[in-house]
Amino acid sequence: MSITTEAMAAWCRTLLGADPAAAKLTLEQYVAAAPRLKSLADVPSGTPVLVRGDVDAKPGKEIGEGDIRLRSMKDTLEFGRGRGWIQIIFGHIGREPEKSLDKVAKRIGQILGCEVAFVEDWLDPETNTVKDNVAEIVKAAAPASVIVLQNTRKYDIERVLWKAKPADVDDLAEPLARLANSMAERVAKVYVSEAFSTNNLDASACVIPAAMDRVALGDYVASQFDGPLKDCLKTQMVIFSGLKIDKLNNLESMIGRGTIRRVLAAGSVAMALKKAAAQLGGGDFHLGQSEDPANKDEPYYIPPERIEQAKKMLTEAKAKGIEFTMPVDFVLEDGQISDVVGPGNQQFDVGPKSSKVYAEAVTQFIAEQKDATEPAVVFHNGVFGMFEDERFETGTKTFVPELKRMTDAGMKVYVGGGEGGKALERYGREDWVTCSFTAGGTVLKALGGKQIPYLVALNMKANE
Repeated sequence: MSITTEAMAAWCRTLLGADPAAAKLTLEQYVAAAPRLKSLADVPSGTPVLVRGDVDAKPGKEIGEGDIRLRSMKDTLEFGRGRGWIQIIFGHIGREPEKSLDKVAKRIGQILGCEVAFVEDWLDPETNTVKDNVAEIVKAAAPASVIVLQNTRKYDIERVLWKAKPADVDDLAEPLARLANSMAERVAKVYVSEAFSTNNLDASACVIPAAMDRVALGDYVASQFDGPLKDCLKTQMVIFSGLKIDKLNNLESMIGRGTIRRVLAAGSVAMALKKAAAQLGGGDFHLGQSEDPANKDEPYYIPPERIEQAKKMLTEAKAKGIEFTMPVDFVLEDGQISDVVGPGNQQFDVGPKSSKVYAEAVTQFIAEQKDATEPAVVFHNGVFGMFEDERFETGTKTFVPELKRMTDAGMKVYVGGGEGGKALERYGREDWVTCSFTAGGTVLKALGGKQIPYLVALNMKANE
């Protein structure tokens, strides 16, 4: 089903949230409306099927090392192979266009126990159309074949919507329509979205479905939205940390849902809250290099408006009876432990007194939930310091066992992927928590009330 330039422009406006007539659905409504994989059970053997895969992975030497996202796709891919589909997997790896999916293709073959073809050069960047060789490879493929296309971010068209404004849509619609139509004409007209971690406006995830005849949500993605993520909407305690201060927006939105009773904060989020709390009390707390305007282009910089945002959050949270636990000491860049950061310094981890305070907060939360009729939900995102460096790993390493303690107490504990997932893998075990997500960004967007672009795309196609 080809799409016109005008229709693509309307499609992109909806993706950008610029169509006032478009329905604004909740996350639950988007998920419920998405067609599921089983709806494609009647697709005949030998049919080419595009699979937007979660291929942003770094496979280790053996299966089970660095390939959790690839393994998450197995059930969906086996579903297709069992029906004889010719599955063409595409997606990105990292943000750098030069990165290759060659090792990913080999690991997918190892996971499935079959040969996987790899296509290096598949799109003409001048015309944004699929090259002839791809159509020939797909046409020659036997039923149940699996093919992987090279990194979609190798091509500029994949990223044109990232920073697009509504005013840009008219110029972008024609090349995007050409891309989508070319994929439908030369590769496949059936599309499966099985990339849970994709939360950007990638053309492969959000635009290609516009030209498809049929679309569906993969089994793994559906299971994450139907189960763990839906549970996280009821979070009562959140452990929130990280380097980037924009995560303050996510925390603010999560608190706005009205279920959170406790917040344990670290990292830049805690720094903003710490200074805000001090100023609300008539004092101040110096953030060192993090508040120095000379560092405004650094990811750790915390501008004044974020302090004002934190003040508003703390004031509203206090009125709702939400308790905040923040660090009381810090490991500075030279390894010194200090109760303050101070001018010229930078904090790289929380100190031992902070770890004790966090543990006490966990103990109190467990006690509060003793007589609860339902298990409490806990969401943990981020790490407490620059844990990649053993000099600054102690805060994170000390806290990970607290996740197990809450799980053992009967709580549902969820880790929001990314660095938090890496820390769990390094300092604990997967069974210490209820679920460790494979995609931190998608989870934060969902819990923060933001639209997930690929769910919006599937909804538009399903409603045509």
